[in-house]
Amino acid sequence: MKQSGYVFRKGDNWFLRYRDTFVENGQLARRQVCKILTSVAPDHARLRKPPESVLALAEAELRPLNAGDVKPEHNVTLAEFVERVYFANKAQELSASTIAGYKGRWEPQLAPRCGHIRLREFRTPDAQRVLADIGRCNPKMPQSTLDHFRSLLSGIFRYAIQQGYLTGANPIREASAPRAPEGEETYAYSLVEELAMLKLLPDPARTIVATAAFVGLSRSELRGLQWPDYSGHEIRVMRGMWNSTEGRTKTRKRKAPVPVIQPMQQLLDQYRASRGKPTTGPIFASMKGTPLFLENEKNRVILPILNACVHCGWKPEIFRNAAEEMDKVTRAHPKGDHEYERDSQRPAWHGWHAFRRGLATNLHDLGVDDKTIQAILRHANVAITQAAYIKTLDSQSIAAMKQLETLVNAKMLALSA
Repeated sequence: MKQSGYVFRKGDNWFLRYRDTFVENGQLARRQVCKILTSVAPDHARLRKPPESVLALAEAELRPLNAGDVKPEHNVTLAEFVERVYFANKAQELSASTIAGYKGRWEPQLAPRCGHIRLREFRTPDAQRVLADIGRCNPKMPQSTLDHFRSLLSGIFRYAIQQGYLTGANPIREASAPRAPEGEETYAYSLVEELAMLKLLPDPARTIVATAAFVGLSRSELRGLQWPDYSGHEIRVMRGMWNSTEGRTKTRKRKAPVPVIQPMQQLLDQYRASRGKPTTGPIFASMKGTPLFLENEKNRVILPILNACVHCGWKPEIFRNAAEEMDKVTRAHPKGDHEYERDSQRPAWHGWHAFRRGLATNLHDLGVDDKTIQAILRHANVAITQAAYIKTLDSQSIAAMKQLETLVNAKMLALSA
């Protein structure tokens, strides 16, 4: 039934009162709503009845309701839509690691700030307030992370429009993340660092690191590898494993074969032989035959070896690679005639993804073109490869400047002749 609502003034604002149907506790409930339309303009200061401009705002507010553009069962809070509709459906489209990342942003930061707002009442100022509040409460949060929050909100509202929960423009379109510090530069392992790790580590850590470095797989893809995926000359990436969930790869392009270089073949074949030449199951398996948790392997094997004491070779039993853990390691060190000092000749740990960046950077240093590197890393487009994975090495910068130096010298000689 069409309604015109009741517009009235209270203090310095014009209000609209009308009736609407909501989803509450899974049931439809109809009740009265009152909301601010706009502030009273200076030339309307003496008016008690609303002017035509304010009535037009009320009509625009009620138009989707009167036209039946939004179904009553779609009148939900942002939290209800995200948790019951958005995540439930996106879990069928996206990798488990991507969904986990989205939930890691939504649940602690976004949901407490805007989950209570009705989906169709959410406005651009609400988005701006939420993003500003996250930035203010997290002053060390890098710009890229704040941009991720904005992107997630934009994706949620885009999906709401696509599914008929909203009409009109995406309210996040004109919102912007506040300025924040730039994040730390991401790291790419050099070939020297990778080979040093292979010399130090025992299996299965050694073969896992080699596969990350020379095949360029992500952490979830490493866990998802199974023996049928390895043909002897290529690895076909078929799935990812996030915690205990097996899922699809991040994009269709990620599900593609990757050539395996001869040294990598040797390592995999030796590792396979040491495991009894299995033909099925995870390549990197736990004692129970389930996919190995790489964080456990990192904490229990890799980090203690990389962070051994330079004086006595002592290795901490578990080293979580967090700054606050260093004092615990120092206290646990068996005191003799020296304090704990990390062996700086051993490579430092920079995370699993640094191997993937290292492969891109090492290939680029060899003169491989960016499109080929994109294909090897299985990125959706070459811009991702160029922006986030290929790092400029110091040697490349020096060589480039030497070329410029030669050219400038030649030109200057020509001018002085």
